[in-house]
Amino acid sequence: MSIREGQVIADEIFLYFNEKKPVFRILLNEWTVEEVKKGMANLKPNEEMKSLQDAGIGRQWADWIIGINLTSVATLRYKPNDKKILNIGRVLLPTLKIIYDRDKEIENFKASTYYKLLATFKTKDNEEFEGLYYENETEKFEDKQVAQNILKLLKDKNGEIIEKQIEKKKDYAPVLFNLSNLQGYVTSKYKGWTSDKVLKVAQSLYEKKFTTYPRTGSIALSESLKERTKKVLDVIKKGLPYESQIKFVANKRIFDDSKVESHSAIVPTYMKPTGLSKDEEIVYNAVKNRFIIQFLPVAEYEETKLVCKVNDSEIKGTFVAKGKVQTVIGWHVAEKIESKDTLLPMVLEKEIVDVVDGKVNEVTKKPPKLHNEKTLLRVMETCGKSFKNEKDEEDTEEMMAAILSGFSIGTPATRGETIKKLKDASYIAAKGKSLTCTELGKTLVEIFPAKELLDLEYTGRLEKTLSDIERGKFKKDDFLSMIKEFTISAIDAIKKDTSMLKNFKVELPEGKESIGICPICGNAVVENEKAFGCTNWKNGCNFTIWKSDKFIASLGKIVSKPMVELLLKNGKVGFRNLKSKKGTTYSAYLKYVRDEKTGYYNWQMEFIN
Repeated sequence: MSIREGQVIADEIFLYFNEKKPVFRILLNEWTVEEVKKGMANLKPNEEMKSLQDAGIGRQWADWIIGINLTSVATLRYKPNDKKILNIGRVLLPTLKIIYDRDKEIENFKASTYYKLLATFKTKDNEEFEGLYYENETEKFEDKQVAQNILKLLKDKNGEIIEKQIEKKKDYAPVLFNLSNLQGYVTSKYKGWTSDKVLKVAQSLYEKKFTTYPRTGSIALSESLKERTKKVLDVIKKGLPYESQIKFVANKRIFDDSKVESHSAIVPTYMKPTGLSKDEEIVYNAVKNRFIIQFLPVAEYEETKLVCKVNDSEIKGTFVAKGKVQTVIGWHVAEKIESKDTLLPMVLEKEIVDVVDGKVNEVTKKPPKLHNEKTLLRVMETCGKSFKNEKDEEDTEEMMAAILSGFSIGTPATRGETIKKLKDASYIAAKGKSLTCTELGKTLVEIFPAKELLDLEYTGRLEKTLSDIERGKFKKDDFLSMIKEFTISAIDAIKKDTSMLKNFKVELPEGKESIGICPICGNAVVENEKAFGCTNWKNGCNFTIWKSDKFIASLGKIVSKPMVELLLKNGKVGFRNLKSKKGTTYSAYLKYVRDEKTGYYNWQMEFIN
């Protein structure tokens, strides 16, 4: 749990026992003897933690108020069957919406096709390389025949290397793990792993004193941990085949207080593990390797670009070949990266090369992929924000600012559990490593009237407010007032929602005659002593026309059985000889229309010429 949630657990016990003695807190990042002694020497008075208690209690009450009320009302309103409870939660629904949105994106995707032209060139040393044709800064041909015509012109031609660029680039190690990144890394690399399982195994390693506290959102270490980290590194690196390359450094990528919230990133402790299970080995090695690569050399490579012009005036464009050569293996010795880089032969500018082959390839744009746990965790962590220049495993400054300000869905500790809850509630299902909405999940997103609860921005703002309470910038009572207002309006919207009533089919009560079909839910409308009403009233259908209707009476008419029959059959009923206030007579159609805001029915008049 976060430091906030740990605070609440302790405070609730002291409040329950009405404890009056002084209370102090020990704050630890790991359970090693050294760290416990250090914590005992730096105890903090519990009063200093009041804002943490406010944020924790605020979160607890908000989730309870929203969860208990909306789960109850939604289950009664929409119940798919009598046994199934519809789980509605502050974190659950926006997470479901992320998966729903990706499913919809795939469903609405329209495939498009284009063509590209490739040529194979041979150097004087008989080495080959492939170039992609570019004209007017694009490699795409909408018309295949245009590409085919250029392909024909290539036969028996040669070309000149008109440009050669070599750029030296550095490939920095990915940052230290926070919980979301660790969960994403392990679930994408190993079969059968879920985020929830990664957390349980990481928790076990923490309790055995082999790794630091796992429920963290930080990707760096506190600057006060430099000496301790050097000690850990000296223990962990012993006996590794690349030990001599590992050198302790204290740079900002590793030690940065601005990137640490409550707990530092997950790293090994100085205690070397023994007797690990296979699952523990997988998680421990991931954490250990990610720690070690911070202290290995930066990997380096050369990126080469060749531009070739074919000697034919009709071929206006050029062929471009790109390739990489790794010059320094660096941190790749510890955390292997599968490379699909192309190696280019040694050629010089102005060199002549022969065209030996060519082809036109068809490229069909693929739809986006279903979310998996790794991609879902990232969206939850950043609340759906997309950040420029974001690498797969990297975290930009802008992204870290969003994460550390609390603008996210849930906490590192609860995100894996949320995904599990979605599966348990039958809102989502796993397809291999991918996640997709079930029919129930899809229906819930589409009909649920309290749309704020599905909105990532709204949920992100709630999390940000909790974070602000933690920092003493916002009051708990103001936050809870906001939550209560939202819950009251959400309950009202669910009560008035009629979208699922048609799913309930009610048998005609004995001795009753059907006068027509209910326009809301499709069940029978019957006559009672005081009104004509829908037989589906127990499930919340409020379609009723009172016999003593004041508006109909003001027209000098009565609500009769034939009138209601015509209204239900045609959607409107005509009246002649209606008298206006001026004493003139007129004819009009009457419609019985539901007000979406109030949920009540009103009569609407349409004059007949």
